[in-house]
Amino acid sequence: MDENDNKVTVLLRAVARGDKAAEQELVPMIYEHLHQTARRLMELERSDHTLQPTALVSELYLKLFREASADWENRAHFFAIAAQNMRHILVDHARSRTAQKRPSPKDRIYLQDIFVYSNQRSAEILALDEALEKLGEFEPHLSKLVEMRFFGGLSNKEIAHLLNVSESTVKRDWVFARSWIFEFLEGGRALSAGSSA
Repeated sequence: MDENDNKVTVLLRAVARGDKAAEQELVPMIYEHLHQTARRLMELERSDHTLQPTALVSELYLKLFREASADWENRAHFFAIAAQNMRHILVDHARSRTAQKRPSPKDRIYLQDIFVYSNQRSAEILALDEALEKLGEFEPHLSKLVEMRFFGGLSNKEIAHLLNVSESTVKRDWVFARSWIFEFLEGGRALSAGSSA
């Protein structure tokens, strides 16, 4: 953990104790990561999406610092919680804007190291959320891994620390989770939890 990560962790713990000065110091330190993640996620949305990266980060900020109780262990834990909240915001927004119709496989395009998206991207966010919910029923750690990597932009190292596993396990589990989600999104028979990727 580098010096900046340590400082963020110290500030997060101070914010959890209600220190407003620590919150003011913390926000600029975490904003860029949150905004980059939001921008990457919004690039995957349709071009006329009404929620912009800055608005997504603002809504996320309200959820993290105003609505939820702050109980963050460290920087990685904070970003894992941020990922979960970002997922919920995008899913809620997609539900309010789109009929819940799964896109057809022919509309999909592949994005390097992410997932499958189509021109009906709000519907894809809903389909991905449904897949993560289903995956979480029998493999909660895999659902969390995808959420942290995809919605939170966390590194394999950060995810490994949070899940208390090795980085090689995170890499292997990522391959399996992606495979399972691809199967689910294609509407085929989802792989069983014990199958190899």
